[in-house]
Amino acid sequence: MADDVALGARLCWEQFGSGAARGCRAAADGSLQWEPEGQRWCGASRGSAGRPAGGRRGGGAGRPGVAQALLRGLLAVFLPRGFPESVSADYLRYQLWDSVQAFASSLSGSLATHAVLLGLGVGDAQASASAATATWLVKDSTGMLGRIVFAWWKGSKLDCNAKQWRLFADILNDVAMLLEILAPLYPACFTVIVCVSNLAKCLVSVAGGATRAALTMHQARRNNMADVSAKDGSQETLVNLAGLLVSLLMLPLVSENPSFSLGCFCLLTALHIYANYRAVRALVMETLNEGRLRMVLTHFLQRGEVLDPTSANQMEPLWTGFLPSLSLSLGVPLHRVVSSAFELQQLVRGHQEPYLLRWDPAQNQVQVVLGQTAGPKTVLRAATHGLLLRALQRDGLLPGELEELRSRMQAGQEKDSWAIVRETHQVLDKLFPKFLKGLRDAGWNTEKHQLEVDEWRATWLLALGKKGL
Repeated sequence: MADDVALGARLCWEQFGSGAARGCRAAADGSLQWEPEGQRWCGASRGSAGRPAGGRRGGGAGRPGVAQALLRGLLAVFLPRGFPESVSADYLRYQLWDSVQAFASSLSGSLATHAVLLGLGVGDAQASASAATATWLVKDSTGMLGRIVFAWWKGSKLDCNAKQWRLFADILNDVAMLLEILAPLYPACFTVIVCVSNLAKCLVSVAGGATRAALTMHQARRNNMADVSAKDGSQETLVNLAGLLVSLLMLPLVSENPSFSLGCFCLLTALHIYANYRAVRALVMETLNEGRLRMVLTHFLQRGEVLDPTSANQMEPLWTGFLPSLSLSLGVPLHRVVSSAFELQQLVRGHQEPYLLRWDPAQNQVQVVLGQTAGPKTVLRAATHGLLLRALQRDGLLPGELEELRSRMQAGQEKDSWAIVRETHQVLDKLFPKFLKGLRDAGWNTEKHQLEVDEWRATWLLALGKKGL
């Protein structure tokens, strides 16, 4: 052994994932002697780190028990490599509730499939195979058309409100299965009912698949989207396999009793919706969409502090679209906002940032034209600007300058929406840098966002706002 290597001194350390590190010492014969392995989350370390350099096991190397090795193997099969550091902090809690809802959905799906097969005539000697095939083809065709239309209609909105659309998709799936269970009770309308049900399921497929991709992107923290997605598929397959085994035991009990079948379905649906709510509520998204930005900005204006992502996500509404709110449109075409040279001049005046904003107080509508150089920071400021105008029309505490402007508006002294927009621009010049810094300090990711932005961009001359036309 070399003279500069002290006998018994630690030479190096190794660690797998979040497991405890173990050290390595030099043995008297010059081989490496590793300390016993600590608890590790998943997988076995690569290579022959546990062996001495001479090919023999180090004298101090511990041999894990069978149970520990089995647990590590199972975790390696069903959890992403490097768990938990390779995924978001909300991963485990979300996946547990997601597995519960998948199990309940699997059992409900078995009941629905049983009902559809009865309605198609399985087990009925007088049933026609041609008629059943025709019904099945019409059902599938309806769903395919619905899938295309829904993807065109709402595809760009699914990323912005992934949690809300995920919950919507699962509830719609329950409605679709309920229709399938009720379909055999109305033979005259059976084909129409199963077509509507399959249409709903295809909408679920689009919304569920798109939001699953968005959530996978959120959970993957080491450029490992493929691994996270693959392991999520493995978890779902295991849950569905368990559901299949339970269904084999359950179906003989409910096949001769429709009311009992409906009761079981109602209980499973209640469990499914509750588990979905808990799963979605467990998610902590660090990027801002319109809803989260509205809550964080309101809290900042009223209390001077920025909510952290965990608090904001807990307060975020999961049911949207029922209450009137500000219509905020980002990335609209310039020709939709102005129709005359005078309007263009008014729009450009006071706008130093690469966006133009038009506010219609009567319609409670804000339209934002983005410049060619507008990046995430500009889009975030433009959305903040629009929500700030909304705050002027509502009750609640506001900083001094905004409170004064709201008082003038309520007194009728300030009626020109162009002038109000210009004044709020000046307020934002002071307020937005503080707000942006607060977002970053609180843990929000301001380098990207989940705001809905259209693809229109424009270019304009700032000189238009400085002279008459």
